Parts: sequence; structure tokens; C-alpha cells
Amino acid sequence: QVQLVESGGGLVQPGDSLRLSCAASGRTSSVYTMGWFRQAPGKEREFVAALRWSGSSIYYGDSVKGRFTISRDAMKNTVYLQMNSLKPEDTAVYYCAADRSLCLGFECTAASRSYDYWGQGTQVAVSS
Repeated sequence: QVQLVESGGGLVQPGDSLRLSCAASGRTSSVYTMGWFRQAPGKEREFVAALRWSGSSIYYGDSVKGRFTISRDAMKNTVYLQMNSLKPEDTAVYYCAADRSLCLGFECTAASRSYDYWGQGTQVAVSS
């Protein structure tokens, strides 16, 4: 089992920045990929970003490219999502996820069904 705990959400104004954290515990050695997804009210869960725990590959959803950066601290078993130039449409609950299987390519990596473990989510609200 892998446990994931997100933190760092909050209410910010358009153009502001936030950094989300996802602390992983348990059998983290079994994890190949860590991802961030988000879900706004009434909408489907959307892929935001992912990285191989080895650091070999990084993926971003089109809506966040150039604004968000995913990174990891292997010593702390923590994945971060740095979000800059936030927009009202970034408002959502952000979830951290972990995948135990070697899922290759963007399509597989961006699919929520590929992930085995999920955190409880952290709310991000962008409003003036």
C-alpha cells in the first residue's frame, strides 16, 4: 500500500502562485509514476502533470503547460506542483496519484485509470 497526503491548497487571486505538496509513504519503492489531477465541480477529472519517480520523464496537460511545474524530492518521498500565473479556470480539487505499473507514453500516463493510489485532495480556488 502507498499513502498519499496533499497539502498547500488555498484561495488566491488571478496571477498568483501556489505550491502543492504530495507526501508519499508506505511501499513507495513500488511506484513508477506520480501524477497530479484536478476536478472542478460538474467536470471530469483532468490530467495536470506527471513524472517518473526516476526523474526520466515529465508530462503536462495542455491547459497548464508553461505555467505549472512538477518536481520531486526523492529523499522526502514528496512530489510538488508549482503553479504560477493562476487563472480562475484552475479552480478545482487537486489530487495526487501514484502508479505502480510501467505505463508508457502520454496517453497512458494521463489516464486516471492508470493510477493505483490517490490522495484525499486539496482545494485550490482562484478568484478576485
